[in-house]
Amino acid sequence: MTPPPPPRIAVILGAAVWPDGQPSPALARRAAHAIALYHRGQVDAVLGCGGTGRHPPAEAEVIARLCRAAGIPDTAILIEDRSTTTRENLTHAAPILRAHGARPVLVTDPYHVPRARLLARQLGLQAGHSCPPVRSVGPRQWLRHVPREGLALIATLLRLR
Repeated sequence: MTPPPPPRIAVILGAAVWPDGQPSPALARRAAHAIALYHRGQVDAVLGCGGTGRHPPAEAEVIARLCRAAGIPDTAILIEDRSTTTRENLTHAAPILRAHGARPVLVTDPYHVPRARLLARQLGLQAGHSCPPVRSVGPRQWLRHVPREGLALIATLLRLR
């Protein structure tokens, strides 16, 4: 008898929470994508990542709230609510994923995924990824985030040395 495959967990990387406790467009987009993956049976659970930034509550709590509202049961929702950076998202998520014997699927925006995958690899996580459609990210967000991510990716690569 062969053992069951390891569970697939969507690791939703954090993004800002707005002053009224509502998700920023990036956080809402990432959560919605992971929710769709869960409902299509492509992941078995979701792990919301992110601590409290400028505005409470923690990003992971907002993700969990969105998941519950979309019908994902509490038993399939995990949270990591201490991190404030992508590196910390993955560093704090790693023990949770290992405890579940899970195959992680990073859920983030297309402009963020190259650095997120590199960081996951640095931390020894064999992670796949799934992103919301490119067209779901507005042109202003692309203009704002691509240069920032480019610099952050260079910094991450330099850390490898």
